[in-house]
Amino acid sequence: MPVVTVTMAGGTPEPKSLPLPVDFAPEGIAVGGGSTFYVGSLADGDIYRGSLRTGDGDVLVDAPPGRIAVGLKVDQRRSDIVVAGGPSGELYVYDSRDGAPVDDVQLAPAGTAFLNDVTLTRRAAYVTDSFNPVLYEVPLGRDGLGTPRTIQLSGPAAAIAGDFNLNGITATPNGRTLIVAHSALGAVMTVDPVTGASRQIAVTGGTLTPGAQDGVLLDGRTLWVVENFANRVVGIRLGHDLATGRITDIVTDDDVGGLFRIPTTVVERGDRLAVVNARFDLGMPPPPGSDFDVVVFDKP
Repeated sequence: MPVVTVTMAGGTPEPKSLPLPVDFAPEGIAVGGGSTFYVGSLADGDIYRGSLRTGDGDVLVDAPPGRIAVGLKVDQRRSDIVVAGGPSGELYVYDSRDGAPVDDVQLAPAGTAFLNDVTLTRRAAYVTDSFNPVLYEVPLGRDGLGTPRTIQLSGPAAAIAGDFNLNGITATPNGRTLIVAHSALGAVMTVDPVTGASRQIAVTGGTLTPGAQDGVLLDGRTLWVVENFANRVVGIRLGHDLATGRITDIVTDDDVGGLFRIPTTVVERGDRLAVVNARFDLGMPPPPGSDFDVVVFDKP
């Protein structure tokens, strides 16, 4: 099967840019009900809520001082937003309807970890740590967050090969297998959430960009991988055993009219994808007056 890039045929929606607040410094994006999306701020931990359809939105969560928001997911059964807190070592939970704080839990001592991304299954939240060879499992119950468990990794996912190692994370629908991106190794891997054993997915049909893997999304049998500084989103068709995958789609900056500005994470709504532009080339904090956005485009 050849690798294809997305093209805009007549009658299909054009890629569009949805503005975020000036100086917001986004990283993670998640979707809720309908066309609602949520984006977290690396600058101050705030959470923005907007519409993928209209682009309208506003800050929902005014986070307490000292927090940042990295990856996030929406638990629609509980109407919660679950947020990875980066160097704080904390996982935060907010109400997706009014932004009120719901819960938080310390997964690692502050300054010893970088909680990067989170995925949700029916029973738990799983969080990546870019500094340490572990994942964190936090049970999700009717009464809030349960007692966390640190999952010691083995195999390729346990490698500490650079400043940022494990990054994005997603899960199969049954929750029995996790898929992670390893930025430093330029690879995607499966992880057994019970044992921590990992296996690299053998990718054919092209190559992933070394050091650029960020957010990942499992959409049916397609694994979407955001390659931040490469300014592209790669679609990998996975084999049934998840041991192999073939690159079938590559969405480049040119394919979306030059709208990619170091995208980091991706969500899907129907036949469209949305990525958030982190603009990491600006530094942190970004210069005053820096603009940020979400880019929405058709799936290939």
